[in-house]
Amino acid sequence: MSTVRIEFPGTRFAAQELPARACLPLHLTVQNSPLLFGCRSGLCGTCLIEVEGEGDVAEPPSAEEIEALDIYAPGNAKARLACQLVPLGAMRLRKIDSA
Repeated sequence: MSTVRIEFPGTRFAAQELPARACLPLHLTVQNSPLLFGCRSGLCGTCLIEVEGEGDVAEPPSAEEIEALDIYAPGNAKARLACQLVPLGAMRLRKIDSA
């Protein structure tokens, strides 16, 4: 099984090695990452992040995620909802606070 490295720059959290295509809310907790997950369906904005560099994800944002991002991070092209990401390769994720 292939793994992907998820880094959290600027935090005290160590990088995590997760299975490729992992569901992030199932693997990332308050003990091993700075990310929090609320609804886990892309509606609440709790897991709002920026993907630094060229993070490799399986799919572009869905129409629903784009709508949520327009509310929680208008104009931020790097913003994503971590609960909606499907990692295929190494990623650097930075938590951002929703308004």
